[in-house]
Amino acid sequence: MASDYRRQEHRDFYAASRQALQDAPLQEALARLTQTLQRGNRRGFAELPDIDRLRSYAKQIKAHTLANLHHYLEQLAEKVQQAGGQVHWAEDAEQARQTVLEIVRAHQARKVVKAKSMTSEEIHLNAALAAAGLEVTETDFGEFIIQLSGERPSHIVAPAIHHTREEIAAILSRHLGQPVPDDARAIAQTGRQLLRRRFYEAEVGITGVNFAVAETGTLVLVTNEGNGRMTTTWPRVHLAIMGIEKVIPRWEHLAVFLKLLTRAATGHPLSVFTTLITGPRRPGETDGPEALHLILLDNGRSRILSGPFRESLQCIRCGACLNACPVYRRVGGHAYGGVYSGPIGAVLTPLYASLQDYAPLPHASSLCGACLAACPVKINLPHLLIALRHDLAETATSRPERWAYRVWRWLLQSPRRYRWAVRLAQWWFASAEGWHSALPGPASAWTKSRDFPAPARQIFRQWWRQHRHA
Repeated sequence: MASDYRRQEHRDFYAASRQALQDAPLQEALARLTQTLQRGNRRGFAELPDIDRLRSYAKQIKAHTLANLHHYLEQLAEKVQQAGGQVHWAEDAEQARQTVLEIVRAHQARKVVKAKSMTSEEIHLNAALAAAGLEVTETDFGEFIIQLSGERPSHIVAPAIHHTREEIAAILSRHLGQPVPDDARAIAQTGRQLLRRRFYEAEVGITGVNFAVAETGTLVLVTNEGNGRMTTTWPRVHLAIMGIEKVIPRWEHLAVFLKLLTRAATGHPLSVFTTLITGPRRPGETDGPEALHLILLDNGRSRILSGPFRESLQCIRCGACLNACPVYRRVGGHAYGGVYSGPIGAVLTPLYASLQDYAPLPHASSLCGACLAACPVKINLPHLLIALRHDLAETATSRPERWAYRVWRWLLQSPRRYRWAVRLAQWWFASAEGWHSALPGPASAWTKSRDFPAPARQIFRQWWRQHRHA
């Protein structure tokens, strides 16, 4: 049975992390799969001799697009409509959910299939569809598994990364009421049999959007299983939901991002399926939906765009920073509490929701820089995390924290007081071993997970006074 922190969003990163660290199967799954994905990222980048220039160019494209976002969104909407699609604007998650429900009801649909979409997770779409009495099926196999187990995705591109093969077989066995062997071929065959019928029966297919080309109104879906193509061709209605930052200006830019996306995510040169959708089915065409609806979601992005964290909107959702992060690789995605996890989630979740509610997340990083090295568009995540920590320090609300800052400031304002405090600390925290394994009071939180180093017996100022004339 999955723990509650896997099923529901929460704000207690520390408690969830402790629980994750004690979960042996989770540790096994994370160690194996993140290591494989990280190796793939490095191998994929190494295959391109001009990788640094390509990453810099991709970053320039994203920066230019965000600086002119209003123009490119209007161009995209115009081109989608010219191709026969309908465009809807959603200011927040509630408006997006209501728009989806209105479209589904207008087409008198009862059964919905979904391709993998972090944006739909962001707006909590599945719960809204189920509450409206609709039958919803996730068709990405990883998403399907966590739908059966009642969990949330734990990774941007590998939502069931926290499960071992044996656990996945057990989940399918419970669902079917009969044993499913725990080998990969049998699991895949079982999933194929379960999902194929759902595609045929669905009236509406819902997808996300990896990229949207403004100059043609083309929506781009990148998948590995073919479910994205089935979701957009079998149902008579295709409903795509995209964050407004997913737009790119021109066709030539798409090649840059396709070259980077799968290399960063898995190490492969290209994904198995890259689907390009420009409008609904036209007269004479044999497949495709009868109607295409595109929902452009803001949900806080405009606010981020106008502030100092604009760079975070350059993210292309490859998951490379998660695989590289030593914190994520130990605690997994559910510990972060929100939809997005890892270093990018530690930035986006406080920005989309509330920095005070998710105050631990900016501290869920060693600032080692592995995320920056892995990011295909060179987002400076360590810098953004430090900036969020700065904002937290500026808005400290607890009385003990405010008192501690006042005392610290008072000590630093006087050299005499500072020297007195140093001598007191040397005496109070003296230790023959050089560290303390347990501290009292509020400081005990530190020593629950690591030792506290004792102050040096001689600080630099004391050493300098003794040796400056030597």
